[in-house]
Amino acid sequence: MTEKATLKSTFKALIYMAPMLTIIMTFNIYPIFRSFMMSFYTDYNFFQNTVNSYGLDNFITIFNDAQFWLAIRNTFIFVLGVVPTSIVLSLGIALMLNKIKFLSSFFRSIFFLPFVTSTVAISIVWSWIYHGRFGLMNYFLGQFGIDPVAFITDPDYAMLALVIMSVWRGLGFNIILFLVGLNNIDENYYSAAKIDGAREMGRFFNITVPLLGPTTFLVSVMGVINSFKVFDEVYALFQSRPGPARSALTVVYYIFQKFYEENQFGIAAAAGIVLFLIILVFTLIQMAFNKRFVHY
Repeated sequence: MTEKATLKSTFKALIYMAPMLTIIMTFNIYPIFRSFMMSFYTDYNFFQNTVNSYGLDNFITIFNDAQFWLAIRNTFIFVLGVVPTSIVLSLGIALMLNKIKFLSSFFRSIFFLPFVTSTVAISIVWSWIYHGRFGLMNYFLGQFGIDPVAFITDPDYAMLALVIMSVWRGLGFNIILFLVGLNNIDENYYSAAKIDGAREMGRFFNITVPLLGPTTFLVSVMGVINSFKVFDEVYALFQSRPGPARSALTVVYYIFQKFYEENQFGIAAAAGIVLFLIILVFTLIQMAFNKRFVHY
């Protein structure tokens, strides 16, 4: 590891990396490049794969499209609803599971199961839970005297239903990450704090939270990226529709409609580039925040 790199060693390393680099170039880098180029296609013949003209018309079109701005708005609402809620809940559950010694592996598996379960299967179950007359959610609300809520068919509650299901589905993965972070905290910090008379809340905010900074950063970055790319949950929960009155239309669903349903490939590619830039900006902001306030 300490040897100076030579041309021979570099060439040998590239040979070992060649298979994976080939896969990455074929299925990641090349599609990104083609999507970027396609976003500038203004006259494209799909059947002959010929481009007659280039320009910025696709970007002008999406920025003048009210449906695109609705998709941006809904996506931001979804991100703001899912990411903070998921972090708080998963951290709280991880703290409780970390104190459980008996059957701890069993409870961790139970929480992790939704993450590895098919999105379609989960959506079918939640569609039943959200049922306006016979669903468990409305039965629970009825115990408090609240009238039944049409979560699936009411535009005012469709996004809330989507957020709740998405938070529940992603909790397991975040809990595992927080458990790993908690297990890496040296118990000597807590012992010293107890000797100094620090209470439980003081130990949590002054020891646990700061030392979980790297884990929280990882969970938040992955949560933001995955939430901006939400599609499966929308498509499955609302039965191939972007929610009632397009109340759950997201940017990826907008791209899906333009590409697969309307065959407007250039517009779909332009929307994808805009989404890529949005995710990139938020990731860079999080990295800057992490560099300044999170200590490893």
